[in-house]
Amino acid sequence: MSEARQENKMGVMPVKRLIISMSLPMMISMLVQAFYNVADSLFVARVSEEALTAVSLAFPMQNLMIAVATGTGVGINALLSRSLGEKQYSESNKAANTGLFLTFFSFVAFMILGSFITIPFVVSQTTSPDIVYHGVLYISTVTMVSFGLFFQVVLERLLQSTGRTMLSMISQITGAVINLILDPILIFGLFGMPRMEVMGAAVATCIGQSCAAVTALFLNLKFNKEIKLSLDMIIHPSMPTVRQIYFVGIPSMLMVSIGSVMTYLMNLLLGTFSSTAQAVFGAYFKLQSFFFMPVFGLNNGLIPVLAYNYGARKKERITEALRFSVMLAAVIMCMGTVIMELIPAQLLEMFEASDEMLSIGVPALRVIGLHFPLAAFGIALGSVFLAFSKSYYSMIVSLGRQLVILIPVAWALSLFGVLNYVWWCFPISEIVSFILTFIFYRRVKRIVIDPL
Repeated sequence: MSEARQENKMGVMPVKRLIISMSLPMMISMLVQAFYNVADSLFVARVSEEALTAVSLAFPMQNLMIAVATGTGVGINALLSRSLGEKQYSESNKAANTGLFLTFFSFVAFMILGSFITIPFVVSQTTSPDIVYHGVLYISTVTMVSFGLFFQVVLERLLQSTGRTMLSMISQITGAVINLILDPILIFGLFGMPRMEVMGAAVATCIGQSCAAVTALFLNLKFNKEIKLSLDMIIHPSMPTVRQIYFVGIPSMLMVSIGSVMTYLMNLLLGTFSSTAQAVFGAYFKLQSFFFMPVFGLNNGLIPVLAYNYGARKKERITEALRFSVMLAAVIMCMGTVIMELIPAQLLEMFEASDEMLSIGVPALRVIGLHFPLAAFGIALGSVFLAFSKSYYSMIVSLGRQLVILIPVAWALSLFGVLNYVWWCFPISEIVSFILTFIFYRRVKRIVIDPL
């Protein structure tokens, strides 16, 4: 057994410095990812408002793929980090290789799914021929060529699970930069390339994700010495390991997938007002990623720290890591609220907003931005559920926030016939989810953390 394995930094480095070293690269890379997600829509918005709306309507399907990839990665991350903390290295290798098998299976499933449901999915949300045309092209492309998305997410999780978040950042930035470069070239037909408009954005995204996946694979093979990737182990997965990965991963998948259902239903509801309202909702989702993505990056850095120190039975490090991370998340999200309140018009003008889009969007951003600080506490405290294999609590909270509360409240408010009322469903649902999160956290603390 090597000394390097015995002294993984997650068990010995001072906690605050550890959280920064683990999370900062992921926060930076997710900020870059948020930037290129926004840039994608900024370029598409220059084609037309219909094109921007089409990309917004595609978000539920993209989010569903991200949910499956991220859920698989969370399951691998928790099992692998805990196995390393317990010095069970054969189990950590099984987690990594079996996870890659499940990743390929997920890609094949969405490639088949995309070929069957794309047209009915788009048509169900709009009757505009232009929006349908752009939406079908975009979704068909990102589902049929989704192997880059799935392998990028999972291979980066392998790096994060062993504390190599700087290498994970390199992979993410590689994909983001390639996407940013290709977006204007393929959307507008620069340098002799054909003008592909919305489909160009999809192709640029797929190429960027594929390059990031290849980069992450190379970095794992070259530098991630605590796990051994083996083709034989990948094509002969461990069924007990599959169950363990999905025990944690499926609730996480469902938790993120709920966002797909929520955005789909919100698009249907907002469509009863106008397609411009749908465009505003899509623009908001791009903008909020500048604040939510760094907090999720912080969360991704925190989960392996909590899981490792749980395996090593180091209670004080768990408590300190969680307290420090909650504080950082709250600071980030409070900044988001301030920005949403002060400059909503300037944010929307980046999307070539029409007067109608500004009249709808300015009050929308100000209302929705109020819930950011509460969301920070919920996300940070929720990391405990994922790290300690209690992810069903996260699923319950997410279900309450995005479906059980948000959608019925949005529908009820829409009955007044005033669009501005509908946006209040976000702060209302966040208050309920915060209460649920705090109750579940107290339970996990009493049962899991306190006895250590």
